[in-house]
Formats: sequence, structure tokens, C-alpha cells
Amino acid sequence: MAQAPAPAGSEQGGLPFALAAYGIWGFVPLFFKMLSSVPPVEVLAQRIVWSLPLCFLIMLFRRQIGDYLVALRDPRVLRLLLASALLIAVNWLVYIYSIFTGHVLAASLGYYLNPLVNVMLGMIFLGERLGRLQMVAVAIAGVGVAILLAGALDTLWISLTLAFSFGFYGLIRKVVPVGSLPGLAIETTLLMPLALAASTYYLWVADGRGFGSDGSISLLLMAGGIVTAVPLLLFATAARRMSYAALGFVQYMAPTIQFLLGLFVFHEPLKPVQLACFLLIWVSIAVFSFDMWRKMRADRIVEIA
Repeated sequence: MAQAPAPAGSEQGGLPFALAAYGIWGFVPLFFKMLSSVPPVEVLAQRIVWSLPLCFLIMLFRRQIGDYLVALRDPRVLRLLLASALLIAVNWLVYIYSIFTGHVLAASLGYYLNPLVNVMLGMIFLGERLGRLQMVAVAIAGVGVAILLAGALDTLWISLTLAFSFGFYGLIRKVVPVGSLPGLAIETTLLMPLALAASTYYLWVADGRGFGSDGSISLLLMAGGIVTAVPLLLFATAARRMSYAALGFVQYMAPTIQFLLGLFVFHEPLKPVQLACFLLIWVSIAVFSFDMWRKMRADRIVEIA
């Protein structure tokens, strides 16, 4: 069975795993840019097809096959994981689309917003209470989104879809009693019929752009399974070895890398309204992170006492 997360303040060497996971997620647009000639739906389908065998290999190594089989026989768990599978499929598809269409900045904004969306969902669905600083952080982020509504509506849907789909995905995975890797394996198992159908369709169409059309493209599509499973495994390891609050600070690494890639590598134009929104989101994150740090410090003082 998966181990419980480490208590607050207990790092146990988890930081390198967290940095590796979020580093891969941050630089993953470079990987998907190499597949921009392939239809986004086929990239998503191949990502699902090739991630499942890797999940099984890792579960076999970590002796988690039993967890997978137990969860697979639970109707309630299956219903919840079907919902989370559909949410993560939407998230992946929109993310791939955003990279292919030159909207990495919009994707970056979505993942900057995600922690704040998580706070709102926790308040609405889990009865969690917001502290004063957290309410201020959410309000500042709301102003930033409102500015985008006024001047960059064409890409706002990307940011909000990524933030809310991953937010609801995390909410479901928070309440479903299954570990990170077995859960991912069940999600990909549930999505496999659709993924195989889509992959077969694109093979049958044979438009010369996808799997089987070129050796390098085929290998890259197969590598999509590694890109999916490995950072999730690193993340799961980090979550067990360090406090979840500390992990929250590291998660901003990925959208920051994506933002820098969009601006300086892919040379996406940064509209004034986008810049204003990013500035407000960064202020919001600073307020939110300060509040987290203050609570972590207070917890440590209580533990020492």
C-alpha cells in the first residue's frame, strides 16, 4: 500500500525528486513541439497507450499490482477514477493543443492558477476554511482573470480549462482510496478502449503524419508514455518524503519554466493584459506562499515545544 505523506517539516530527501518531477513537467513543451505535425488527439491516444505498460512495469517493481487489482474490483473507486480519467484526458488534450497552437503562455497561466483553484474547491466541496491571506490571494488572482476577460478572451479558455480540469482531478484523487501510480494505471486502463480506437483510426487513415509514418515520430509517440509516468512516479516519491505544504512551493517551478519557454524560446507575444494578469497572479502566489510558510513555521515551533 502507498505510504502516508510525510508530516509537516519532514523532508527526508524528497526535494530532489520534486525538482525532477516539476522540471520534467516544465520542459515538456519542448518534447511536444517535436510532435506538432501529429494531430493532438492522436498524440493523446498514443500517450495513453504507451503509458499503461510502463505503469505496470513500475507497479511490478514496487509491488503495487495488488493495489491495482483491489481498486479495480471496487465499483465506487471505478466510478470516481472514470471521472478523474476523463478530466485528466481533457487536461492533457487542451495542454497538447495549447503547445501545438503557440499558446504556451496561456498554459503556463493555467498551472499558475491551479493551486488557487484547489484552495477554492477545497472550501466549496471539502468544507475547508480560507485564512485571511488566502482570501486576499484568491481575490487578487480573480482580478487578474477579470483583466484577461477584458482583453485576452481568445486564450482565457485554455488557462481556465487547464486550471479547473486539473483542480477537479486533484479533488477526486484526494478522496479516492488508491495510490498515485495504481490510480494512474486504472485511469489509463479505463481510457484504453478510446485510445486504441483513436490510434487505430489514425493508422487506418495513414495521412503520413502520425505513428508508423516515420521512425523518429513513432519513437517520440512511444516516449510519451515515459513522459507521462516518470514524473508522476517522482512526484509520488517526493510526496512521501516531504511535507505537502513544502511540495506546494516547488510546484510553481513548472509553470515558471513554461512561461520562460513561451517568452524566450517560442517567442510568443506577451500582450499588456497578459503581463498585467501574470503580475497579479505572481503577487497572489507570493501572498499565498507567505501564508503557507508562516503556517509551516508555526507548526514546527509547536512540534519543538
